Amino acid sequence: MEEEVKIEKLKEFNQELLEKLVDVYMRGYEDMPEYGGEGRRYARRYLRWCWDKAKDGFFIAKIGDEIVGFIVCDRDWFSKYEGKVVGAIHEFVVDKRYQGKSIGKKLMEKCLCYLSKYNDKIELWVGEKNKKAIKFYEKYGFRVVGQSGIWVRMVKDVQNEPQSSQ
Repeated sequence: MEEEVKIEKLKEFNQELLEKLVDVYMRGYEDMPEYGGEGRRYARRYLRWCWDKAKDGFFIAKIGDEIVGFIVCDRDWFSKYEGKVVGAIHEFVVDKRYQGKSIGKKLMEKCLCYLSKYNDKIELWVGEKNKKAIKFYEKYGFRVVGQSGIWVRMVKDVQNEPQSSQ
């Protein structure tokens, strides 16, 4: 019997939990080290920054007691697009062992529901070679609006948009 995936807001952040998140992060980027392979030390620092910046929008996917993915949704990002402050997805990763099981879909839907309460535009940056992720984001209405180095900027307009039923 397959266990149900639960999406929940991360309520605490301690060293033990950080190490579990780093494990998920490292496994999620295993095949694309140029985007997430800076090492465990970098990942710890980056995930602490994510927690400090967006506690209210840090959601984890769990199967039983195991964290299998997470998404960091920032409703108060200081980037602008077309003169508007946008929400941002800072990090979005699913453990490689659990990819292709609709976990990313559940995390994205939770994030979009959260951010659409505060923002009418949402941005994210994705690696240019990560075609699978770019296609996934396009299904949710994100469009490419720019590029910096190996990173592609995508924006989604959520103003007056009916909720996705994907």
